[in-house]
Amino acid sequence: MIDFYSNNPKFYVSVDCIIFGINKGELSLLLLKRNFEPAKGKWSLMGGFVQENESVDEAAKRVLQELTGLENVYMEQVGAFGKIERDPAGRVISVAYYALINTDSYDEERVKEHNGYWAPINQLPQLYFDHQDMVVMARNQMKYKVKSEPIGFNLLPKLFTLSQLQSLYEAINGGPMDKRNFRKRVSDMDFIEKTNLIDKTGSRKGAYLYKFNRKAYGEDSKFKL
Repeated sequence: MIDFYSNNPKFYVSVDCIIFGINKGELSLLLLKRNFEPAKGKWSLMGGFVQENESVDEAAKRVLQELTGLENVYMEQVGAFGKIERDPAGRVISVAYYALINTDSYDEERVKEHNGYWAPINQLPQLYFDHQDMVVMARNQMKYKVKSEPIGFNLLPKLFTLSQLQSLYEAINGGPMDKRNFRKRVSDMDFIEKTNLIDKTGSRKGAYLYKFNRKAYGEDSKFKL
């Protein structure tokens, strides 16, 4: 058994985090302008190596926390990326995760220290390594998941308007949604609660603010957007 392991090559294992958030009203991706080699000055995702005392999932959570200061964030594994020459510094197999964060609560100073920037999802720069492929796969996975589970609420503030909610889902799905049909679907969801508060930032009349009730959402809840 020992010979079986020792006679095979050893590789580095890393994680890369595809971090989505709403920045300035737009669905955006948190990127790094690399200030170290390899690829200094290039755009990339936030990543790090898996350590001996942690699982791959734990490594992804640690990397996310180091960059944003956030814990208990919605994360989902996207897949493994292992092309032979994907990293010019050595043979590295990376496991990618996408995360959805509320930008009202992340640590802006930490992000600045890591040279992080928010890029609108439809205006992404060219990314280094195979990070472009990771983002495409993550977006497709998120589009599929958001149709059947309310993961989009992880991106919104605690209180939001229906227009904000619709804009979010349009950004995720990459296209417009009929306003009347969208609001009819929302009205059938008992875990989206209307409050007595009104947001008047968009107009004098204002719009009612809503909230997502996690306790009311359960296995029997119907969700389809």
